[in-house]
Amino acid sequence: MPVQIRFSDVDQFGHVNNSVYFSLYDLAKTTYVKAVLAGRMKWNDVGIVVANINANFMSPVFFMDNVNIETTTIEIGNKSFTLLQRAVDAESGMVKCECRTVMVVYDLEAQTPMLMPEDYRQAICEYEGCTVEELMRK
Repeated sequence: MPVQIRFSDVDQFGHVNNSVYFSLYDLAKTTYVKAVLAGRMKWNDVGIVVANINANFMSPVFFMDNVNIETTTIEIGNKSFTLLQRAVDAESGMVKCECRTVMVVYDLEAQTPMLMPEDYRQAICEYEGCTVEELMRK
């Protein structure tokens, strides 16, 4: 997903502030979830929440850089799945930042994590071009 770097994203050092990456990753997460689970999510009953997020910053992004955010599921558990996201320079292909996020399927009424519906697992695997077994936690 191409992202636009805004003037306000740049800090006093001339590069995108580290905190901004999380906003960019959130935009890409939303796009990913809509694409993968379109028509399957029961948004009034089930949510997906962030349980853990970690980023490694490899190289700065500057205001004039063209950046894409890549998003893929790398692991599926019983109640969660892990996304790998990367901020990649569109011209050079250089990875600027890499982020892993554990997303938990959440019962909005009970206010508690819930087992991931099987059709969510299947949808993720169809989208990623793999089997459930390939993504299940060992």
